[in-house]
Amino acid sequence: MQSANEENIRFPSGTLSLEARICIPDRATRAAVACHPHPQYGGEMDNSVVVATTRALAEHGVATLRFNFRGVGDSEGSYSGNAGEADDARAAIACLRARLPDARIALGGYSFGAAMALLGGHADLDVERLFAIALPATMFDLSAIRASVKPKLFLLGDRDQYCPYAALESVVQGLAGENSLIRLSGADHFLFGCEQEVGEAVARFVAC
Repeated sequence: MQSANEENIRFPSGTLSLEARICIPDRATRAAVACHPHPQYGGEMDNSVVVATTRALAEHGVATLRFNFRGVGDSEGSYSGNAGEADDARAAIACLRARLPDARIALGGYSFGAAMALLGGHADLDVERLFAIALPATMFDLSAIRASVKPKLFLLGDRDQYCPYAALESVVQGLAGENSLIRLSGADHFLFGCEQEVGEAVARFVAC
């Protein structure tokens, strides 16, 4: 599912080669990486929420990169149990930085991808801000990100099956820095019908 103006590329993550799609609008000064849902449950870079998010970002003049984690699609390797996937997220940032040396870069993702973005990007000096869509906060140890002062955006449906809204609200309240939480009324974890709303909210956050 390749959008207009996207280019198919590959980039290294350690000894592995990962497949990706990149879009660099003219005169882009901001950029973002979007990570996909869990590799073991059908997650991949053509996920509708990931695609809607990168399209909205590109429409706001933001350069984008979406990629397949190790072992997904034509990306080399196999699922590593989170540590390698967080490395993949950082490698995607390095790839985008090489293309746009002066850009202000955001890192985020959807579901499992949101967790990998937070864990992979909270201490990465190339990452200016973080976004997390439908973060299954109760399934991951997020203590490492508590002290991060980077601006962070969280979006969650109030009918999410994997993370009660109140649970994420409590997590966000315990984080350092400037943090925003958007409640998606009536939406569950899969965000059917909310893709454009989510993409626009992320684009406003990244492009501001």
